[in-house]
Amino acid sequence: MAPVTPAPEEARRGPRPVVLHLMLATLSASSSLAASQRLRPASPNSNASPGGARPPGSPPGSPLGSPITSPAARLERIAAALRSGNAEAAFPAALLREAVGRNADLLHGIAAYRAHPHRRRLTDPPAVWEEGGSRLLDYGVGDAEVVALVVPSLVNRASVLDLAEGHSMLRWLAQSGVRPLLLDWGWPGETERRFTMTDYVAGRLERALAVARRLARKRVALIGYCMGGDLALAAAQRRPDLVRGLALLATPWDFHTGNDGAALARLLPVLEPMMTATGTLPIDALQTLFALLDPFGVVHKYAAFSHLDPEGERARLFVALEDWLNDGVPLAGPVARECLQSWYGRNDPAHGRWRIAGAPVDAKTIRMPAFVAVPDRDRIVPPASALPLALGIRGAVLHQPKAGHVGMVAGSSAEAVLWQPLRAWLATLASKRRPR
Repeated sequence: MAPVTPAPEEARRGPRPVVLHLMLATLSASSSLAASQRLRPASPNSNASPGGARPPGSPPGSPLGSPITSPAARLERIAAALRSGNAEAAFPAALLREAVGRNADLLHGIAAYRAHPHRRRLTDPPAVWEEGGSRLLDYGVGDAEVVALVVPSLVNRASVLDLAEGHSMLRWLAQSGVRPLLLDWGWPGETERRFTMTDYVAGRLERALAVARRLARKRVALIGYCMGGDLALAAAQRRPDLVRGLALLATPWDFHTGNDGAALARLLPVLEPMMTATGTLPIDALQTLFALLDPFGVVHKYAAFSHLDPEGERARLFVALEDWLNDGVPLAGPVARECLQSWYGRNDPAHGRWRIAGAPVDAKTIRMPAFVAVPDRDRIVPPASALPLALGIRGAVLHQPKAGHVGMVAGSSAEAVLWQPLRAWLATLASKRRPR
């Protein structure tokens, strides 16, 4: 049984899986209400103080009120309930109104997202190589002093690196003297559904790397993002004859630090029937695993989106990023099993036990210029997971942008926090100077 084919571009179904996020919102509200029943009015501490304080679980910047009532006014209403002479009854009632308001924000945000007019209109550049469902897209503009092969994750579309006008890392690099070649893994077809990580690294990635080397007529820079960084590291170790320098962006390495990776591994028996049936780990299953890393993140961000000006740049960027997140790619079954068992279960990369074509992948063996970007607000790849790579690769440049996992490469501040520092490091490869 083949995986479900990609949905048409115009069909918005996010946030995926929507039922999960609605259930999490309900769980958050019900748990708060249950806790309020045990409130002692004489309690000396309360997070619901007036003046704009946030109750537990609300991230900075997320609005708490409905589109009609302001966050400050609704917080004051909760604080007033605590100060009243009948707090045992007034506080749960005020909390209930708040929970209803937050869930209304969530639903309003989802509806506003689905109705938003923004659509990605960028046209893909020409492909200089194709194999199976994969393509090597050439973003080059004129002569370039550096050719860089960019490797995205296997579990999301490569388009996050070419998201929208003004938010395309690849087009910005191309205009800055770099010739980026993007390895778009594509949708896993019948062949790819049988792929292991060795097939992807020692097969498809290395062949794309050889093509890039021929086009450049010299060794190339290899840039890996997220999971693509792990694959790029393995390829650079295997083929240093093709690689001039290695850049790893938000790349996980220690899977037992920051997030409970072992808990994800324990879900493998639950996921196995659908992987056996389809040959892949389907998109909604992947999105569920990501949601477990930050259970209420989607609830908060869609509630916040409900308060944005729909015609503003922030709203447009939000929609562009959510379109990318919700237009995922299923993961080949053998790769999914390897990720959950080897990476999240046994933490093999951190212990030097992850193998490609039988040989261990060891960051300490890398003997080339390296750049490791570890965003400090990353919830998908916590900094503690990615930092060991910077420490393990001798002489690696450690860059710690103030950004999140996706914002670092495509957000409103991406040019300042990542693109420019990455471009400066790539220039050191062209000048044959070791980065300081």
